[in-house]
Amino acid sequence: MADTASRVAIVTGAARGIGAAVASRLADDGLAVALLDLDESGTAATAEKIRAAGGRALAVGLDVSRSDQVEAAVQRVADELGAPTVLVNNAGILRDNLLFKMTDDDWDAVVNVHLRGSFLMSRAVQKFQTQEKWGRIVNLSSTSALGNRGQANYSAAKAGLQGFTKTLAIELGKFGVTVNAVAPGFIATEMTAATAARVGVDFEDFKRGAAQQIPVQRVGQPEDVAHTVSFLVSEGAGFVSGQVVYVAGGPKD
Repeated sequence: MADTASRVAIVTGAARGIGAAVASRLADDGLAVALLDLDESGTAATAEKIRAAGGRALAVGLDVSRSDQVEAAVQRVADELGAPTVLVNNAGILRDNLLFKMTDDDWDAVVNVHLRGSFLMSRAVQKFQTQEKWGRIVNLSSTSALGNRGQANYSAAKAGLQGFTKTLAIELGKFGVTVNAVAPGFIATEMTAATAARVGVDFEDFKRGAAQQIPVQRVGQPEDVAHTVSFLVSEGAGFVSGQVVYVAGGPKD
């Protein structure tokens, strides 16, 4: 079995926030990392930081909802870094609105990026994982999978990812591939800042209000999620599969 230094990871939505933190953490763990994002230029700083520290990193631009772009991007990673056996499906967008205001495009855009994108990326990467007889897939769900006002599209997509995770765990387990989901609660990112703006609340006030409702009395940081992903893709997590881990500062139903 290959050691960590020979592993290649793909992280989608890696230009900022959770994705960038996960990519940096996996690089610190010794993996080569491909940072994929619609905004390829946004991944440049993180990729350069990884290379400057002696790691291997590649920035790739794509739309994860486009099968042709996904296939091309995954093949490029394989050609330039090696067979990708670790996949973190993190790419996501928000198009929040109440149901009666939500448009067809609002629904389709969110479901396509989160759910279709994870499907296309997983299908492309599993070819390499099954050949190598080893792999890790981590899907980014959310506490919103349990329901959240104004997020029918996002909640449905994130709940769908949990079912997707459990099904892939069943299908791919015999090939040495584990599949898990991480469901963050309130994480301080540009995405949660956008939510604060949508409801007309100052972001600092928004975070303080959220922290009061969280048992550990603080909001999460991208690094909190990155630490959990780091464990799930490790050798030591080889008997953990089909699970949804809530990284939310307290229990969730």
